[in-house]
Amino acid sequence: MISNQSSSTKQSGVIAPYGGQLVDLIVPLDQHKEIKESANKSLECSDRNACDIELLVIGGFSPERGFMLKADYDSVVENHRTTSGYLFGLPIVMDTDRDDISTGDHVLLTYKGQDLAILEVEEKWEPDKVKEAQGCYGTTSIEHPAVRMITTERKRFYIGGNLKGLELPKRIFPCKTPYEVRSELPFGEDVVAFQCRNPIHRAHYELFTRALTASNVSKQAVVLVHPTCGPTQQDDIPGSIRFQTYERLAEEVNNSQIRWAYLPYAMHMAGPREALQHMIIRRNYGCTHFIIGRDMAGCKSSLSGEDFYGPYDAQNFARECAPELSMETVPSLNLVFTEEEGYVTAEHAEARGLHVKKLSGTQFRKMLRNGEEIPEWFAFKSVVEVLRST
Repeated sequence: MISNQSSSTKQSGVIAPYGGQLVDLIVPLDQHKEIKESANKSLECSDRNACDIELLVIGGFSPERGFMLKADYDSVVENHRTTSGYLFGLPIVMDTDRDDISTGDHVLLTYKGQDLAILEVEEKWEPDKVKEAQGCYGTTSIEHPAVRMITTERKRFYIGGNLKGLELPKRIFPCKTPYEVRSELPFGEDVVAFQCRNPIHRAHYELFTRALTASNVSKQAVVLVHPTCGPTQQDDIPGSIRFQTYERLAEEVNNSQIRWAYLPYAMHMAGPREALQHMIIRRNYGCTHFIIGRDMAGCKSSLSGEDFYGPYDAQNFARECAPELSMETVPSLNLVFTEEEGYVTAEHAEARGLHVKKLSGTQFRKMLRNGEEIPEWFAFKSVVEVLRST
C-alpha cells in the first residue's frame, strides 16, 4: 500500500493528483522532429487505444506514465493494484497482432492521420485473456461487453512501455485536461464528480445538484459533470450526439455550482472495477467526492437478461477504496417524480403515499420516434430537441 504524503493535502487549494504529481507526457514542439525520427515502427490505434493514450499523456491516469508492463498488468488483473502499490481498477494496455514489433522498438502511434505519441517498447507478451476477463470483469462470458471486446477486438499481443506525447486526438467534443479543469475549480472547496454515459434527464440533474447538500460535502462545493464520450456499449447513444445534449443543457440550466467537462474514456461496463477506475481519474481532475450510483457501470447478459453485478457491488467496493484515495463517496439517491411534491426519494414517496409518475427508457424512445410530447418532469426541452434532430 502506498504511503502518499501529499495525497491528502491540497495543492493550490485543489486535492493533489493520485501519486502527488500530475503526469504530463507532452513533448515540447521543438523536439517533435527528433522524437519522430527515433521511431522505427508505426502502429495505427483503435478508438479505445486513442482514449487511453490521451488520458496517459495528460495525466488522467496519474501516476502511470505509459502502457503497463506485464508485472503491473498481472498485478492489476489479480489485485486491482500495481506492483508499486497504487490502486488501479483496470489494466492500461496497448494491443497488436504485429510479429515485427519487439522490445527496444520506438513505435509511432498514429490515429486517423495524426501522430499521437511514441511508445518505447519495454515488453511484449501474449496475455491470458481468460484470466484477465475473470479478474477484471468477474466473468468469462462473451455476453459481457468488455469480455467480448478483449476476445474479439483486442489483438494477440500486449506491448508496454513509456510514452512521449506529440498531440492529442482531434475530437468533436473538446476534452479539457486535468490541469485545465483544476484551474477552474474553487479554492479549498469540495468538488463532487458526476459520471454518466447517457443524455442527462431531470432525475440526473436533481441527483447531482442535491449531492451538493450531502452531509459530507462543504457548503460552497461544486459538481463536475464529467461524461465519458469515448466508445461504450453498442446500443448507447453515440458520443457526438451526447456531447450536443450536454452543451445545450449547460446553456439551459446556467447553474454557477456546475462545472462541465468531457472525458475521453472508453467504457468497459466493469461494475466495481470501473467505479474504482473512475474515482482515480476524477481525483486527478481535482475531485474530492464521487457520486456512485446503483449498479454503476453495470451490464446485463444479452441472452438471459441477468445482471453481471449486484446492485450495490460498485458502491460497496468504491466505499472500501475511497479512504486510500483520500476521497469520499456520495451515494446516489433513488429519486422519483410525484404529482404532489415533484422529485423526492422513493422512501419519502412511499411513506407519504404520494402518487409516483413513471416513464421507462423504452417508452421515452418510442415517444421520441413518434413525435409525441415528452413531459418536462422527465426530460429537458433542450435535450429532447437534440435527440429529435439526429
